[in-house]
Amino acid sequence: MSKSLKLFGGTALGTLAVLTMAVNFADRNIAGFPENPPVMTAIAPPVVSSGLVAAANASTGAGEGKFGLGRPALAEEIAAWDLDVSPDGTGLPVGSGSVEDGEMIFSENCAVCHGEFAEGVDNWPELAGGEGTLADADPVKTVGSYWPYLSTAWDYVHRSMPYGNAQTLSNDEVYAIVAYILYSNFLVDDDFVLSNENFLDVEMPNANGFIVDDRAETEYTIWRTEPCMENCKDSVEITMRATVLDVTPEEEGDDHASGEMSGNGDAVVQTAAAAPVAETAEPAPVVAAAAAGPDPELVASGEKVFGKCKACHQVGDGAKNRSGPALNGVVGADIASVDGFKYSNVLADMEGAWTPETLAAFLADPRGFAKGTKMSFAGLKSEDDIAAVTAYLSTFEK
Repeated sequence: MSKSLKLFGGTALGTLAVLTMAVNFADRNIAGFPENPPVMTAIAPPVVSSGLVAAANASTGAGEGKFGLGRPALAEEIAAWDLDVSPDGTGLPVGSGSVEDGEMIFSENCAVCHGEFAEGVDNWPELAGGEGTLADADPVKTVGSYWPYLSTAWDYVHRSMPYGNAQTLSNDEVYAIVAYILYSNFLVDDDFVLSNENFLDVEMPNANGFIVDDRAETEYTIWRTEPCMENCKDSVEITMRATVLDVTPEEEGDDHASGEMSGNGDAVVQTAAAAPVAETAEPAPVVAAAAAGPDPELVASGEKVFGKCKACHQVGDGAKNRSGPALNGVVGADIASVDGFKYSNVLADMEGAWTPETLAAFLADPRGFAKGTKMSFAGLKSEDDIAAVTAYLSTFEK
């Protein structure tokens, strides 16, 4: 190696060493340190009683210097989450509620979905009725006809109801609601008071209708085989239409609402007779209006608004009382005058007639107009809607 190359290499190494020392010196003694450097903040430990700490240490062996992930839940912690009620009454809290109180509480919190008499509204479940239907092709499964244990009703109401506002009811309110459901199923009298003390005395009609599920031992080996992935059946047939379950709306011109599938998958339109008609009565033709009769356009608009009322009220030929009275001839009729309908006391005691003005006041705020009414509908907010539905109702004679 030449002298010039050795000299150049030594100079380069010396320069690198000097630069390295300079950087280290500046980093330690010259560069500014941030005033508020980010640091790890210690999380404050939860405040617990000395008894809980001792129990936790004992369960994890902390006193012996052992490490573990988690610990067994303490009895106090389990109790805070343990809401279930067993068929034998285990888990029932102390409390009571009467049928009379339950009717009011049910009307305020449950009737909008389940009907004033627990008969169900639209597709919301029926809680009453269905006696003797469990052997039918389309059984009606309610608390009275199907549920074997009253604890199931109490537990479900307590844990999950009202819909969208669960666990806001007190224990006494839950007892009262369940008492009213029992009364709606004709299982108790109207003066009945349900409590944790007489809870197990209530006899459910279907208490013996359930058996131990032993299919794992007796049946699984029969039908659990290798799954079929193609050409599993020679043909596919429709055995039940959705309208039987009241979930498929049928409208005029809907050719596919009542059809079966042919072998190639095309819809085969059936005659109208093949589609069972629901119990709702068809509106009668609008009564011919005199020169001073309601505006036809207003009547047509009112028919659409009345769609909000159909869950409880019927009009037209064959109209029947449901959770609300039939409304044929209601305009001008005496208040609470429909035969066979059980009105709330406030309406039954009210004098006067359903004039357009009275109807307007009631439809705008039912509970404000008649405090204590069983009608759970919140009211129509639009004056135009009120005028339209009043015009529509005026076209039906009693």
